[in-house]
Amino acid sequence: MNQFKYEDYKALMHKIKDLEYAAAVLHWDMETYMPTKGIRFRSQQLATLQALAHELYTAESTGILLKELVNDKALDELQRVNVQLSLEDYEKATKLPNDFVKESSLIRTEAFQAWLKAKEANDYSIFRPALTKMVENKKQEAALLGSNGHVYNALLDQYEKGAEVEKLDLLFKDVREKLVTFVKELKEKGQSSPSHFLNHVFPKDQQWSLGLELLKQMGYDFEAGRQDISAHPFTTNFSPEDVRVTTRIDEKELMSMIGSCIHEGGHALYEQGLATEQYGLPLGSATSLGIHESQSRLWENNVALGLPYWKANFALLQKTFPAQLSGINVQSFYKSINQVSPNFIRIEADELHYHLHVLIRYELEKGLIEGSISTDNLNEIWNQKYRDYMGVEVPDDNRGVLQDIHWSQGLMGYFPTYSLGSFYAAQFFAQAMKEIPNLILEIEQGNMKPLLDWLREKIHRQGRRYTSEELCTQICGEGLNLKYFMDYARRKYSEIYEVF
Repeated sequence: MNQFKYEDYKALMHKIKDLEYAAAVLHWDMETYMPTKGIRFRSQQLATLQALAHELYTAESTGILLKELVNDKALDELQRVNVQLSLEDYEKATKLPNDFVKESSLIRTEAFQAWLKAKEANDYSIFRPALTKMVENKKQEAALLGSNGHVYNALLDQYEKGAEVEKLDLLFKDVREKLVTFVKELKEKGQSSPSHFLNHVFPKDQQWSLGLELLKQMGYDFEAGRQDISAHPFTTNFSPEDVRVTTRIDEKELMSMIGSCIHEGGHALYEQGLATEQYGLPLGSATSLGIHESQSRLWENNVALGLPYWKANFALLQKTFPAQLSGINVQSFYKSINQVSPNFIRIEADELHYHLHVLIRYELEKGLIEGSISTDNLNEIWNQKYRDYMGVEVPDDNRGVLQDIHWSQGLMGYFPTYSLGSFYAAQFFAQAMKEIPNLILEIEQGNMKPLLDWLREKIHRQGRRYTSEELCTQICGEGLNLKYFMDYARRKYSEIYEVF
């Protein structure tokens, strides 16, 4: 092997990633601290950086280098994986012309600002023109990328390699049949628990301090990250040594802050656990959005909505909010935060109804891209699906079609990964309990290190070496199996609701 060629490849990948992360810093600033008037030139700056990165990746010289290296028999296993995956990325990227990439960046920035204005006014019509442009842009992207089968597959594949409408339709059909039946059983036969003590005011400053403590306990490294406030909680990274999270705080919704801190903390732990020596290379990147979401949902649901977690942390919670939680015991608190009820807001949904929220978005996106649904009355279609699937009347656009940031950022094909992530999370956690002695006892004692170490070894350090299905098989001995999520849900909620 000509080692210099591989070093040339690494240097090129580093340069591309440097540009992408510089754009990411500007985008993080745009969502946190940027003054309102900054948007015009910020749009231009983001478009320039993203276009430069794309130009480097799609240059003819890049293709020549990758094709030469991929046939080099002297590459070791990890080098071969990096080059092969980079070649796949190159072949995808070259399908998108530079002018299209720059135009897409501008459309995303304009759509995000339109979404913010629409949210402020609680009026979908303000966002509709920008969303229409975005949908047309994503249709063009899907056509340029090409796909086998449904046109939406091209967008799905960008976030979850191998995901297809044909497979997801079957998965969500299974979810509807099994999950909806179980939720109905809980409602008809179960005993709900009071949660009135959560209806107090929980001051912002105390919530903020509590969130920082919970992040530290998980193992989030504040010397390699920070937390800020944003309208929609998110995680962004510029290297494994600079991974930032945001949260939101509602003084009347304590679990909103706790849930977003733990959820984004799970994403951040994944990014902080990637191999620094693989910076800029596929093996220094996350497997997929589904696996990424498995990390956030595992910490948020399987850990932080579990009784062992609150046996470790309830004393801290009571110390932080003594008046609000006076006379409440850990068992009552645990049951109160795990009540099952349909609602309007996806990120505030219980972990069972959550997948109906995802299903609705999946069907709407698929319809927008294939052309069977129009942006003209998307809010009305949204509201009807909530009547049909959740039995609720959506009161306004902010609690309906405007609630998610994703479409304003061009993230179409993304939503299904949320459900995939929860299902992978349940399967991974079941395997972790088999392999880690006394894992539940460790969590009860507030020691999250054994679980984090296991995730580091099994998932984080693997980068993109395997597809999601391959990684799941490596860890669990089989691919994704909904049975683990349903077993977890039945065991947990049958006990909470006293349905035996």
